[in-house]
Amino acid sequence: MSSTNRIISWIARLVAAIILFQTLYFKFTAQPESVYIFTSLGMEPWGRIGSGVTELIAGILLIIPRTAWLGAFIAIGVMAGAIFFHLTELGIEVQGDGGLLFILALMVTACSAITVYLHRHAVPLIGTNSDLWHRNPA
Repeated sequence: MSSTNRIISWIARLVAAIILFQTLYFKFTAQPESVYIFTSLGMEPWGRIGSGVTELIAGILLIIPRTAWLGAFIAIGVMAGAIFFHLTELGIEVQGDGGLLFILALMVTACSAITVYLHRHAVPLIGTNSDLWHRNPA
């Protein structure tokens, strides 16, 4: 990876991880906005806590260069759910936040997509470093 791509990777990964980590406080301490969101979706408290744990795992994996691709895939999956519910049941603006949570979900998704692209060669089975491409026929 070129030094420019390495810098872009670090920026994308840190932005996504910081956003993911920042939301954990609200989820794990049952802040009213988080409780409202997951109650509206019929997923309180298990959805709030489960998504928080998943976001914590994704954030940690994003920071570690070797597992960045996996953290990015997990983050994209969680954010796809968040974006879906913002576009359907919740609405883009939740409790007068001006759409901030929706925008943060889009930012995490974009940063994670950049990370997946930049680390695509490390993805097992499809990446160029995969054993699938280097096996000797028996």
